[in-house]
Amino acid sequence: MQEAEIFGISAAWVIANAWSLVIALLVLAAGWVISKIVSRYVTGFLAARMKHNATIAPLAGQVVRYGILFVTVIVVLGQFGVQTASILAVLGAAGLAIALALQGTLANIAAGIMLVFLRPFNSGDYIDADGIVGTVVEVGLFATQLRTIDGLYLFAPNSKLSNAKIINYSRETSRIVEVKFNVPRSADLDRVRAEVTQAVATEYSASAAKPDIWLDTLGDSTMTVVVRVPVRSDDWWQARSVVQERLKVALERNNNFAAATT
Repeated sequence: MQEAEIFGISAAWVIANAWSLVIALLVLAAGWVISKIVSRYVTGFLAARMKHNATIAPLAGQVVRYGILFVTVIVVLGQFGVQTASILAVLGAAGLAIALALQGTLANIAAGIMLVFLRPFNSGDYIDADGIVGTVVEVGLFATQLRTIDGLYLFAPNSKLSNAKIINYSRETSRIVEVKFNVPRSADLDRVRAEVTQAVATEYSASAAKPDIWLDTLGDSTMTVVVRVPVRSDDWWQARSVVQERLKVALERNNNFAAATT
């Protein structure tokens, strides 16, 4: 080994290409900074223009960033006289090897793109994807970030979500709060319906929607009644608690609708 050799590169080569090395480092630094700035701008621009579907904005920003970094690397290699055709040939061969080694990662990228275009959920939606439960914060290039109902951070690979059965609790504007309760078999169902309808009316009710009250099962001494109240999806948790509390008060006030004794 020659005494002037540094990490396999001769000192003479370093001196001869010093200017190219300086330019390469400057280009790399500039490309890194520009990619972050442009990515942030694209993300903010798309999020502002697509308020009802902001899911695509973070993914587009990441694609733009990695695209700028890719071009930056090609420019840097060009500083050392590497031809573009050679660069693309090398990158193609390297890309094939990387694709075989990182099949899972590439599957996540493809799944992320499919999630953005198929849109089974958007940012802000509360979902359950085969046990992956939470509010969607951001769909990234490799994974989706969620926040659980307990306020915990959840990082889920896109491939897991794309292959899962997804229940989107926020997609529809209204949801149903369903409660079952028992009343004596002798109870007047018309009275039950009238009292319960008034009791379960809340500020969370969906506009122009009335509750459905049905006789569910008929026993020897009791009847099971089910009440289904349409409420706004965003207020479902609060509405569920309020409906149950008011129903409890109505049942106690009417002594569970027991028939009056003479």
